[in-house]
Amino acid sequence: MERNRVGIVGAGVSGLAACKHVLDKGFSPVVFEADGSIGGVWAHTLESTRLQAPTTAFRFSDMAWPKSVTETYPSHHKVMEYIRSYECKFQLLKYIKLNSLVLGVEYLGATEGEIMSWEQWSGNGTAFGTGKDGGWRITVKDLKEVGNTQVFQVDFLILCIGRHSGTPNIPEFSANGPELFKGKILHSLDYSYMDNVAHFVKGKHVTIVGSGKSAFDIAAEVAKVNGAAQPCTIIYRTKHWLVHKSSIWGVDLSYFYLNRISQLLLHKPGEGFLRYMLATALSPLRWAISKVIETYFKWSIPLQKHGMVPDYSFSFAMSSCSIAMLPEGFYNRVDDGSIILKKSKAFNFSNDGIILQDRNETIKSDIVILATGFRGDQKLRDIFTANWCRKIAAGSPDTASPLYRECIHPRIPQLAIVGYSESLTNIYASERMANWVAHFLAGGFKLPSVTCMEKSVAEWAKYKNIYNGKYFRRSCISTVNIWLNDLLCQDIGCNPKRKKGFLAEWFQPYGPADYAGLH
Repeated sequence: MERNRVGIVGAGVSGLAACKHVLDKGFSPVVFEADGSIGGVWAHTLESTRLQAPTTAFRFSDMAWPKSVTETYPSHHKVMEYIRSYECKFQLLKYIKLNSLVLGVEYLGATEGEIMSWEQWSGNGTAFGTGKDGGWRITVKDLKEVGNTQVFQVDFLILCIGRHSGTPNIPEFSANGPELFKGKILHSLDYSYMDNVAHFVKGKHVTIVGSGKSAFDIAAEVAKVNGAAQPCTIIYRTKHWLVHKSSIWGVDLSYFYLNRISQLLLHKPGEGFLRYMLATALSPLRWAISKVIETYFKWSIPLQKHGMVPDYSFSFAMSSCSIAMLPEGFYNRVDDGSIILKKSKAFNFSNDGIILQDRNETIKSDIVILATGFRGDQKLRDIFTANWCRKIAAGSPDTASPLYRECIHPRIPQLAIVGYSESLTNIYASERMANWVAHFLAGGFKLPSVTCMEKSVAEWAKYKNIYNGKYFRRSCISTVNIWLNDLLCQDIGCNPKRKKGFLAEWFQPYGPADYAGLH
């Protein structure tokens, strides 16, 4: 029997990166993708969706965007073309099983009690453990052939299932819930899969619940179809930093948050006493930078005019991954009456619309779209068949996901989770983790003891509680990406300093291209 078989679940950008880097190390992986195409969330998204970060930040390290793409924020169609080009360049498709829905994964070998008693991960700190009957059983349903379910067995499993798809977050109602409403209710996930959304919303009273990127994008699309004659309403509870570009007065925001000098302004997991004192001393500078940026966006976007200035700082938005790009001309649509913004802490349903409880106001609606996000934690739990894995995989409501180096659970053997932790460009963070996992698979290093890993996890959880606040469950690492990448580089034995020259190393922004050729 062939040993060291590697299975990957998901063929989005994280799964493709994992497949490519595992191949670089001589393995022959099998990738399971439920959709009929690669690309993950980019394969099914809103028509108006464009890239949220510049192309220099959203790219694979070893493949630049084609010169024909001149836009800073290309459309999702061009993003998909880029992703397909990556798959073609490294010939990944032959390792991918499309239309293959993973129903569940189950660890084989040691019992829960034995695993919990181990001092070393997987028994000996290596990717494939002791080699005694360990591994994962993967049950897969063929979505093209009714009744065809197969079982695969691998020695190491990489989950690349993401957080922003699959399991919608649906609000709960104690009374007067959706059952009262006579119109149509759907989640933004369902909306993104529709072929002719213009026909669906044409001439309808559309109400959107949510205040994130999806809510604003959907509202812009509906407003484009119906105009002020049939205005679209957004009901929101929290105001977020949605901005029109990633620069202020011509200076890219990456110079404030994504270079080494910016890392000195905030506390970092396991930083040591001197770095702690330096970050404390420089905290006023971090506050001042945030205020300058906030002032610029308040001046350049009519946030104050429409009561949409967030209640938290811009620096907090950066560190908690709660920043997004505005649809083009969004506030022009608000000004002409095509989009109506309504703030409300709570709502319920009536026969013909939504009742805003704290405003005593009814919003007449034919269609209600819930742009209320996804339950990435529940999606992660549900893929495991064993209760002990379900209980610990994604942490608890009061803790962040307990992943060492953001991809290894100290108590779940022979498994890595890539692409669960968020960054300003997830492709950047995910590929670095995929590269690290590939080195680990090839025996490039051993993991520290379970106790040491859990100590590191606790340090990162403390950071997330401070800088991610109530959004700590997102496990956002955006403003400490360089810090994490340094640790990953040290583990695999490469130089973490990737720039040429002292000034470039400290002041130039870091991005995916800096890690090109890191095999």
